[in-house]
Amino acid sequence: MYFNYLHLREIVYKWIFNILAFASLLFLFGITIILFKEGLPLFKEVSAVKFIFGTSWYPTHEHPEYGILPLILASLLVTAGALFFCIPLGVGSALYIHELAGFKQRAFLKPLIEILAAIPSIVYGFFGMVVVAPFLQRVLNLPVGLTAFTGSLILGVMATPTVCSIAEDALSFVPKSFREASYAVGANRWQTLTKVVLPAAGSGISTGIILGMSRAVGETMTVLMVTGGAAVIPRSIFEPVRPMTSTIAAEMGEAVMGSIHYHALFAIGLILFLFTLVFNIIAEIISRRFRLKLGLGR
Repeated sequence: MYFNYLHLREIVYKWIFNILAFASLLFLFGITIILFKEGLPLFKEVSAVKFIFGTSWYPTHEHPEYGILPLILASLLVTAGALFFCIPLGVGSALYIHELAGFKQRAFLKPLIEILAAIPSIVYGFFGMVVVAPFLQRVLNLPVGLTAFTGSLILGVMATPTVCSIAEDALSFVPKSFREASYAVGANRWQTLTKVVLPAAGSGISTGIILGMSRAVGETMTVLMVTGGAAVIPRSIFEPVRPMTSTIAAEMGEAVMGSIHYHALFAIGLILFLFTLVFNIIAEIISRRFRLKLGLGR
């Protein structure tokens, strides 16, 4: 009787978790269907080539233009700038916390970095708009402080906890015997970190960087508040720009449902969805190679 009860409970738990897992897939499938359903009608009016490579975004003019090349370049510029900040901060923090910090320092620094991940994006955006942008404008002698550089700096800080957390996990999976063997042949701590530990954890660290990139390219409120909102092709990182996410957030409320402008915003969302999908697929491939490498290493 007791055995049958345990078996029945195990079956119930199994079905509950299966339903939850497939519900996540169902939501993803629904989002994908909506993006294609609402985005594809644009291409009956505007060619895909003109939409992606057009240099003018004027959806509300008398003769509207729907070229999103400035928006794509702005997203790539801000994301690349964010990586410039978050890679050394994230990987360096992970190395210090896992390899160099003492127990008390680790107990203080790790929760502090996790708190950074818990801060809402609009708080980052407000801080960047009120504090960071005027400071950079004054220090760098810029005409305006709301630029791609400001957005890159704030996004880099936002993506740092993601990179740090995954990089630290990757470092923790490096076998202790690797370090001991390096010390045994006469290598010092710095040589062990750079020549042994980092290459062994390279795949996991790369996964963290790609996921941090996905966080940066998909961020909305922060870039809406601190990048300036100029839908022009960026010629410098110190100019105002308008990434794809901020365009959707700023204009969806004023777009007439069913209009070309409405479908164009969904098409931007579709392009953005494909970008993040590619980034996450790459991250999963690298992560699998990392796990296989660890399995062979053990």
